[in-house]
Amino acid sequence: MPKAKPLTKEQIVAAQAKTLSNMAAARYLHVSYQHYKTWAKLYKLFESHKNQAGKGVPKFLKGTKKMPHMLEIIEGRLSAASFNPNKLKYALIEQGYLSEECSICKFKERRVLDYKIPLLLHFKDKNSNNYGLDNVQLLCYNHYFLQVGDIFNKQDEKQIESQTEHFGTSEKIEFEVDDYHLQRLKELGLDGIDEDDTNQYISRI
Repeated sequence: MPKAKPLTKEQIVAAQAKTLSNMAAARYLHVSYQHYKTWAKLYKLFESHKNQAGKGVPKFLKGTKKMPHMLEIIEGRLSAASFNPNKLKYALIEQGYLSEECSICKFKERRVLDYKIPLLLHFKDKNSNNYGLDNVQLLCYNHYFLQVGDIFNKQDEKQIESQTEHFGTSEKIEFEVDDYHLQRLKELGLDGIDEDDTNQYISRI
């Protein structure tokens, strides 16, 4: 077996920018976790990308089942019908086939509370089993509505719009913001807020 090639600092930084954990970064680079770990530690990039709590990783990926290798599905050698569509969508992103952003406007803002990006996978030929790269694209809610159609049905819209407006409370509530979310908030440019006043990060709406 040929010896694994060294990883550059730039490769690891790029992989971490596209993923939510060290394990995912190793898969993104198509190398073993141990090989990735060796080089990430050498560049002092390993600890900062740890995500033991699974922040931002969909719940359906936290089990023991392995994610499919998307190349077989993209090329049509493996049927997509037997896999969870959400799992395939995430695999396209994690394995580097799609950038986690709207393909039209490049929107990629993450929700602070769970680090999710509101993106929908669109099949241009309306065939949800055709994962060819020329047939799939990620769209933000706005461009999905403009280019494809309604996101919510009438019942969904009625339920959303009938919700009673919430005006908050005068009662003081103590919130705890962990190190992971503080780091993400800094990446979003919110590091100018007093570090001790973490309540400012929490929406009262």
